[in-house]
Amino acid sequence: MQETRPGSPSRLLDPAFVRELEVLRRRLEIRARSGASGEHVARRRGGSAEFQEHRPYSPGDDLRRIDWAAYARTDEPVLKLFRAEEDVIVRLLVDTSASLDFGEPPKFEVACRIAAAFGYMALAASERAQVISAGEGIQREETPVRGRSGLPALLRALGGITPQGGTDLARAIDRLIQKNKRAGMLLVVSDFLDGGPLGPALTRAAAAGHDLVLVQVVAPEEIEPPYEGDWALEDAETGAVVEVTMDAAAIEAYVLRFAGLCEELRQMAKRLRATYVRVRTDEPMESAIRRIVARSID
Repeated sequence: MQETRPGSPSRLLDPAFVRELEVLRRRLEIRARSGASGEHVARRRGGSAEFQEHRPYSPGDDLRRIDWAAYARTDEPVLKLFRAEEDVIVRLLVDTSASLDFGEPPKFEVACRIAAAFGYMALAASERAQVISAGEGIQREETPVRGRSGLPALLRALGGITPQGGTDLARAIDRLIQKNKRAGMLLVVSDFLDGGPLGPALTRAAAAGHDLVLVQVVAPEEIEPPYEGDWALEDAETGAVVEVTMDAAAIEAYVLRFAGLCEELRQMAKRLRATYVRVRTDEPMESAIRRIVARSID
């Protein structure tokens, strides 16, 4: 029997997970608006929504937005669009560097499931969602999709990427905000084991109006390393090998450095009014998604 790939569509959204997402999507608030006409009501001061035009109904659109009077006349379902409504896009930036290919299950599988979950919630709410794979910059930028009918394409895009190579998340984020002037939710899923400074790029993204959500995926052994004795450690991204002796002092130094990385991300999220959630690969996925939707700072 052929083995299912970790990132394949069949493993990203199982029925029980989807049922949980159907509940959570009603609590998901996107704080950024792109400014194009669409289906999401903008939070604007003064004035009521002014009718602008009709749009043909697509499977997965909110049935409450159907113009039933027009449907009775034409026998064709259409949605009402209003001038005070704005389009929303959820950009799913997934780190595809080789360091994600670690753990059991691999960090990359968990990262893709998180991206799939938020893609599903956006599409189920008739918003747009886009998959962007990032290694040393943007590796691939998929065409945005909308509505439930766009879910198969989104899952295929996630299932088609694999972890390899190095990381430069700052370069990817800068390129993304340069190419896309309209703000939206920017969900960055990574282990954040990036040698370069990330703060300035995230600050620029926040200043451009993006709703930042930082999800750090970690394996349990990265938090509490179980290793003792002499080891030859290979960098998954560069191939460099370092020989180390993992005694109590070395483990303590590593734990402090890792905790420092997490604290840096936490403080950055607070400063930028962003969300930061650290997800262990051995925790229930539903618990992680609930914390992200609740806009936690772990």
